[in-house]
Amino acid sequence: MPLKESGEMYLETVYILSNKSSNVRSIDIAAYMGFSKPSVSRAMGVLRDKQLIEFDSSGNITLTNEGLKIAKTIYERHKTLTAVLVSLGVDEITAADDACRIEHYISDETFKAIKKYIKNLEQ
Repeated sequence: MPLKESGEMYLETVYILSNKSSNVRSIDIAAYMGFSKPSVSRAMGVLRDKQLIEFDSSGNITLTNEGLKIAKTIYERHKTLTAVLVSLGVDEITAADDACRIEHYISDETFKAIKKYIKNLEQ
C-alpha cells in the first residue's frame, strides 16, 4: 500500500533531523513541523507498523532501510524542485513551499526528465 503524503513528510522530517542530531524524538518532529505531539505520536505508530521507522529504548527514532530510501527520495525531489523553481525566478520561500507540494505527486518519469534537463543545462 503506497504511503500517503503525510507519511512521506514525516519520513523526510526524520531524515532532515537525523542529519542534524543522532537523537530524534517525537517532540523534535512536532516542533519542526508545527504539529501536536499526539498527532506526531499517531503518525510515528503508523510508520513503525509499516516498518519504516524504529524506536530505541530511549524513544529515539531511526529510519529503517526502506524508510531511509523513501525519505532520501522525497528529500532529493524537494531540493531539486526548489532549485529549479528558484532558477525560474520564484522566491526561495515560495519555491520551497511549492516544491513540498509537488514532490509527493510528481511521477518518477517526470522527475527523471527534470534531472536530465538540469544536467544538460549544466554542461
